[in-house]
Amino acid sequence: MATREVPLLLLLVVVMVLAGAGAARGFYLPGVAPRDFRKKDQLAVKVNQLSSIKTQLPYSYYSLPFCRPATIVDSAENLGEVLRGDRIENSLYVFEMREPRLCQIVCKTALTHQEAKDFREKIDDEYRINMILDNLPLVVPIRSLLDDHDAPTSYQLGVHVGIKGQYAGSNEEKHFIYNHLSFLVKYHRDENTDLARIVGFEVKPFSTKHEYDGEWKENETRLKTCDPHSRRLVVDSDSPQEVEAGKEIIFTYDVNFEESDIKWASRWDSYLLMTDDQIHWFSIVNSLMIVLFLSGMLAMIMLRTLYRDISKYNQLETQEEAQEETGWKLVHGDVFRPPARAGTLCVFVGTGVQFLGMLLVTLLFAILGLLSPSNRGGLMTAMLLVWAFMGVLAGYAAARLYRGFRGSEWKAVAMRTALAFPGAAFAVFFVLNALIWGERSSGAVPFTTMTALVLLWFGISVPLVFVGSYLGFKRPAATEDYPVRTNKIPRPIPEQPWYMNPAMSVLIGGILPFGAVFIELFFILTSIWLHQFYYIFGFLFLVFAILVVTCAEIAVVLCYFQLCGEDYEWWWRSYLTAGSSALYLFLYAAFYFFTKLDITKVVSGVLYFGYMLIASAAFFVLTGTIGFYACFWFTRLIYSSVKID
Repeated sequence: MATREVPLLLLLVVVMVLAGAGAARGFYLPGVAPRDFRKKDQLAVKVNQLSSIKTQLPYSYYSLPFCRPATIVDSAENLGEVLRGDRIENSLYVFEMREPRLCQIVCKTALTHQEAKDFREKIDDEYRINMILDNLPLVVPIRSLLDDHDAPTSYQLGVHVGIKGQYAGSNEEKHFIYNHLSFLVKYHRDENTDLARIVGFEVKPFSTKHEYDGEWKENETRLKTCDPHSRRLVVDSDSPQEVEAGKEIIFTYDVNFEESDIKWASRWDSYLLMTDDQIHWFSIVNSLMIVLFLSGMLAMIMLRTLYRDISKYNQLETQEEAQEETGWKLVHGDVFRPPARAGTLCVFVGTGVQFLGMLLVTLLFAILGLLSPSNRGGLMTAMLLVWAFMGVLAGYAAARLYRGFRGSEWKAVAMRTALAFPGAAFAVFFVLNALIWGERSSGAVPFTTMTALVLLWFGISVPLVFVGSYLGFKRPAATEDYPVRTNKIPRPIPEQPWYMNPAMSVLIGGILPFGAVFIELFFILTSIWLHQFYYIFGFLFLVFAILVVTCAEIAVVLCYFQLCGEDYEWWWRSYLTAGSSALYLFLYAAFYFFTKLDITKVVSGVLYFGYMLIASAAFFVLTGTIGFYACFWFTRLIYSSVKID
């Protein structure tokens, strides 16, 4: 890109992103101020989706016959929350700050046959109830099985709907519902003002078959199985509540408050604590050392070999010596010959530049703390918004490269850049959304949200691609000042050894970039598909930097070997060499599916592989673009370093 044009474009993109972020403050910028509560202030618990790692299909909380308020109010949602399937609604769980309550009755209900069947299905699929208090998710504390008081407590996000088990002396498996929830709200109190801030929201679930005397009277009946006046509390599930049609189920809860030393600014630290952090650190450092060692070794070989080649070529003075030259200098008249399907290559490169810009800006926002996990859906909203604004860089890169190939149909290339990858991804997403809709899941994206995505695509991204294409095509292309001229007649390419076969070199080239990220990929897949938090963006940025260096180096090395074999068709090969790491990513995703996940439904499996296909395609254009630009810079550098008559 032109040195004067790039800073202006980057400044334009940053201004547009910040402007869009300011206009969409509720979307993904923090905007979360601490709330101070006085004693007896009302605390409203909100309910979120029912989620399961076995089906990956979220459902609304009230899709099951839980206790419902008279009016259900949906909280404001951002784009990312809708795409995640979050449905945040009010509930009958209402507390008073620092006022413990025991044996509070929520409601009594009798299940129909269909409702009992729904409950049993959700228990079989290990669905969890997700609740929110003061923007903190509900968690179940899990103590270490080892007798170690210093071991940190880990947390399970959400509480299971119920559990399967057998009565004593019976082998028949029954379904039991967790109908009593014992909440614990942790708070940090200011001694000067006596105001408190919520820093923790935990629960312990119990299944208990409640009993009462006489007829049921709303707000008057006292339970025999849970009565603080007679000091009978629910502390175990020895007499569980079975899920049966026609049988009464009474939902109850306790709430206790505990003062904590944790400050509000650090209240997410315990939620983000990883139980396997030592393994994670060791894996990252180990991967970093291996990749740096290989990269250093490859760089040393390349520098020494190239220095010898350039010195030898520059010492050839006679015509006879020049005619006997071999290796990469021999193809100087064809090395910059436009490739087959040059327009398609430009489209792929432009799309890769768009993803590269999106990842850099999103990671920068995340490292600066602007994408807090307290903003549910913020990361996804930010990525979509930044991706749309990065269309200007995609159009610029595609059009400028296309002009270097002496093309004239820049508008057609711009249109393909704006529509090709997003169109394919949207088509796959639409099919997957139809499958989710068929399962009646809350994860199905509504029509209005689909319309918003299309407007984001055609209203922002497509126009910016054309703006960037116009600027890129108007500027003189870098390829117009190639260090060597291209011959009119193509030089025949000699037969290559088996190890330089295009398919072989492409498959080999993708191994090292994948090796740089596969350990971090495990944690990313775990956070996505096992519903865990991922917030170590500093390490992710480090791994991303290693990926960029590795893709560039492996592409340059294989490009050098290809030119030494007098094969000058390096344009597509350089792109595919680094981009082939996406194949290994998809194969690893398949391995992860069969070894780490317990997905049983066919629809859930289709969703997994469909989304991983989109992710792998994005990884392909990203790494391919990095490898292409590295080889483009490399070829211009080496051919400008030798004297050619």
